Amino acid sequence: MNVTIYDVAREANVSMATVSRVVNGNPNVKPITRKKVLDVIKQLGYRPNAVARGLASKKTTTVGVMIPDISNVFYAELARGIEDIATMYKYNIILSNSDENEDKELQVLNTLLGKQVDGIIYMGERISEQLQEEFDRSPAPVVLAGSVDAANKIASVNIDYKQASYEAVSRFTKNGRKKIAFISGSLDEPVNSELKLGGYREALKEAKIKFNEDYVLESAYNYEAGVKAWEQLSSLKATPDAIYVADDELAMGVLNAALDAGVKVPEDLEIVTSNNTKLTLMARPQLSTVVQPLYDIGAVAMRLLTKLMANEEVEEKTVILPHSEKMRGTTR
Repeated sequence: MNVTIYDVAREANVSMATVSRVVNGNPNVKPITRKKVLDVIKQLGYRPNAVARGLASKKTTTVGVMIPDISNVFYAELARGIEDIATMYKYNIILSNSDENEDKELQVLNTLLGKQVDGIIYMGERISEQLQEEFDRSPAPVVLAGSVDAANKIASVNIDYKQASYEAVSRFTKNGRKKIAFISGSLDEPVNSELKLGGYREALKEAKIKFNEDYVLESAYNYEAGVKAWEQLSSLKATPDAIYVADDELAMGVLNAALDAGVKVPEDLEIVTSNNTKLTLMARPQLSTVVQPLYDIGAVAMRLLTKLMANEEVEEKTVILPHSEKMRGTTR
């Protein structure tokens, strides 16, 4: 049977209130009494009931993290930053995978709120209208990590995706590339259509290169989709000589499919990806990339959430972290 606070109090010959004070670190307990209670706790193997404590304090010290694809290294890196800061502030994490499915996202959110989580961190590229409404109604604060809110109402931590895309494509144009493709997730998602594609178009315009919609592809973020994307691009009358890809695993598929087809990289084709996960180093040649501080995005998002959960004043709810570039073997 589970050992209860009543069992500890009886064995230590103190009140349940005294046991509670010891467990919660209250200094108003005599050292000799504290030691006696701690000895009994150790002897009986007592563990405080987190649910009961949550009901009493109206806090569960639990944070729900909504992740679209736990197998994607991008989200795994974000989650590491979230978890480390959560541990530092003594919060537990409930990690829920939504499979990039809008209906499942709503189900996951309601499940987390039903568990009385103190806060929510959302990772994903598109916030549906229905999900936005649920966030607006949420009794727990919400922070976006690596995700953009088109209405700019929800606290978020990101990089400047438009500038990052612009810089990557500008590098291609400076290298003399004129047939530059762009591969991202759904263009229904503002982060892709307005920011990443916006930076791509701006760089082309600056270089006086005509925008060609055949060079713009929407794709799932996985290796197989990258292979198919290259097959589609290579079937065009004018095969691209440079590609900016919005996901590392997707870029791996593009790179390997091009190499298998006999394309010389970077001589005939340059590729820049966007996340700098460990996949970029595993590729041969190693992938040039925008460097996103993924761990920091997760860590800062969790720290921002701790402030919101504690009702602390937050001067800026939209945080933009710096990014950089790392040029490797897929660019000249």
